[in-house]
Amino acid sequence: MEFYEVLERRRTIRDFSGREVGDEILRRVIGAAFKAPTNDHLRQLEFVVVRGREDIARTIAPLAQNMEKFKTLVAEADESGDRDKMAMFADALPKQQKMLMESGLLIIPFFRQLTWPLLKPAEQSSLNYFASAWCAVENMLLAATAEGLGAVFHIPVSDEADRIKAIVHAPEDYEMACLLTIGYPAENAFLPKQKAIDTETRIHRNIW
Repeated sequence: MEFYEVLERRRTIRDFSGREVGDEILRRVIGAAFKAPTNDHLRQLEFVVVRGREDIARTIAPLAQNMEKFKTLVAEADESGDRDKMAMFADALPKQQKMLMESGLLIIPFFRQLTWPLLKPAEQSSLNYFASAWCAVENMLLAATAEGLGAVFHIPVSDEADRIKAIVHAPEDYEMACLLTIGYPAENAFLPKQKAIDTETRIHRNIW
C-alpha cells in the first residue's frame, strides 16, 4: 500500500479470524518498531511474544480482576455524549480479554526506563523513554496494516503491568507499554467510525 492509504486503512480491530500470523510477518512488524525515533538512539526495546490461547490466558490473567475498574474509569472519563465514541466503547468493553486471545498472538513491548520511575516523572522530559516506546508501537500498528492485519492494544490498568511483568519475568528496569495483539480480521469485524476532522480548523498559525 501507499503510505497515506495505510494511514487511512489503519483501524482498531477487536475481532480476529484465528488465522495464524507467520513468523516472517511478525519479524517485519516488530522490525518496524526499530525504525521509530528514539530519545537515546539506543532503541532499547524488547518484545515478549506469546502464542496460543492457553499461554495468552495465563499471561493476561491479571486483566480479569481489574475489568470492573476499567469499566469505571471509562464511564467516569466520558462526558462527551458522542455517539461514535460510545459505540466504540460498547464494542470494546466486553472484548478486553477476548480480543487479546482470538488472534493467538500477543506482543508485549518493553522499553528500558533509565531515569525517573514511569509514574513519578520529575518533568515532561522524564517521559522520553515512554514517548519513544509509543513511537515504536505506532510504527508496528502501521506495519501490521500494511501487511493486511488488524491490531488492538490494551493499556495496563491498576496493578496489571507489575503483575504481568512478574509472569513473563521481565527485568526490573524495563517497563511495558501495552498489551498488543495483531491478526487477520474476522469477516464481520466491527470497524469503529473514524471522525472526519477538518485539518485546517486545527492549525493555529503563530498563536492559538
